Amino acid sequence: MSQNGEHAHEIDLAVVGSGGAAMAAAIAARQAGASAVLVEHGVLGGTCVNVGCVPSKTLLAAAGARREAANGRFPGASTSAGGVDLGALVAQKDELVDQLRHAKYADVAAAYGFEVLSGQGSFIDDHTLSVDGQPLRAGAYLVATGAEPARPDLPGLDGVDWLTSTTAMELTAVPRSLVVVGGGYVGMEQAQLFAHLGAEVTVVGRLAPRAEPELANLLRGVFADDGIAVLEERAIGVEPAPDGVVVVTASGRRVQAERVLVATGRHATTDGLNLPVAGVGTDERGFVVVDDAQRTTNPRVYAAGDVTGAPQYVYVAAATGRVAALNALGASEGRVDYRGLPAVVFTRPQLASAGLTEAQALRRGITCECRVLDLADVPRALVQHETRGAVKLVADARTGALLGVHALADGAGEMMLAATYAIKAGMTVDDVADTWAPYLTMAESLRIAAGLFRNQMPTSCCA
Repeated sequence: MSQNGEHAHEIDLAVVGSGGAAMAAAIAARQAGASAVLVEHGVLGGTCVNVGCVPSKTLLAAAGARREAANGRFPGASTSAGGVDLGALVAQKDELVDQLRHAKYADVAAAYGFEVLSGQGSFIDDHTLSVDGQPLRAGAYLVATGAEPARPDLPGLDGVDWLTSTTAMELTAVPRSLVVVGGGYVGMEQAQLFAHLGAEVTVVGRLAPRAEPELANLLRGVFADDGIAVLEERAIGVEPAPDGVVVVTASGRRVQAERVLVATGRHATTDGLNLPVAGVGTDERGFVVVDDAQRTTNPRVYAAGDVTGAPQYVYVAAATGRVAALNALGASEGRVDYRGLPAVVFTRPQLASAGLTEAQALRRGITCECRVLDLADVPRALVQHETRGAVKLVADARTGALLGVHALADGAGEMMLAATYAIKAGMTVDDVADTWAPYLTMAESLRIAAGLFRNQMPTSCCA
């Protein structure tokens, strides 16, 4: 199936890593009739199940439930929220992670018949991988070792006990106050998580830097409602303080808190792989360089998922892993189609998108038209008494083709599957406006927003 080169190989495909990309690759290899093995030096399962999506979203759900109880929207139905036992929440989170690690990784590997070798994978040369010093020769190799929180070049950081999103989710007590450095998706989620659990939170950094500006501005109001202070400045230093830490901003402002959490990006996890010996190139940020077939600079070695700098979503990792495996085995020559790629930030309300932003469309030379629908015009938002948010559609001005959907709304993430289908199917805004939508759902806002392209007059509830 794969190129053997000069040496007989023990296995068709050897995958370094055991997260979403690695699992998808091994499953694809077995379905193609090839042999596969995973090599993992740490905990089985990669970022998503262990320290990413699963643990963060279950803690966010708990924090959100407390926030809803403390800030009831319906005066006739009284609710309240007491103290927080973060240790109990973290234990519940760990139990869920352990359950899913077995059900979705260990048990799946056994079902498909591929082994997971425990040990450090490291290249000996351009056609041999070693596992804890023992050579493992494969017809092809796939690097899928993921990424981890980056340590920024922030003076003074080494002098304090700083948190990452990973270590923050291991705390057993809610800090009295917290400074979050970084306003991207990880920073926003962590800021709301701890604010909703009762901490006094300040964000230092630009809030939602990649979001549509109309939605980012509305999200600033949400954070203000939550009591989260936002300083949209660059952090230039960290200092220890008697009762915690001080973060210094570019304008000289000093923000003191009990703890500081740094969420300024991620970097590739490639330590110990010895990639230069294998002739595998990396870019200036350390991510493995691949072509659109997921092939590295060594034609025998492929890479997939977060380690390549691809969009950091587990479903992207899985898609690139499948493509990489089949291409490495010579079973196909596939490519990943990123049209309509959805993304969700699990703030409350959620910030979600699919396809192109207005700025991206303009950079591609597309003349576009946009419409923004306030949630005050969405029946579902009205009945829930939660109208903070909006929906923005981006369309090709010439053809009317839907290019992007962006929403800040309760359940915005659930809307993005329909948005992705519409974009990939090449639907126009007229098509979307004329398609059935169930009444009193947030997804109905897609149809209402699409109708604004031909009539910006107000409509009746279901007209």
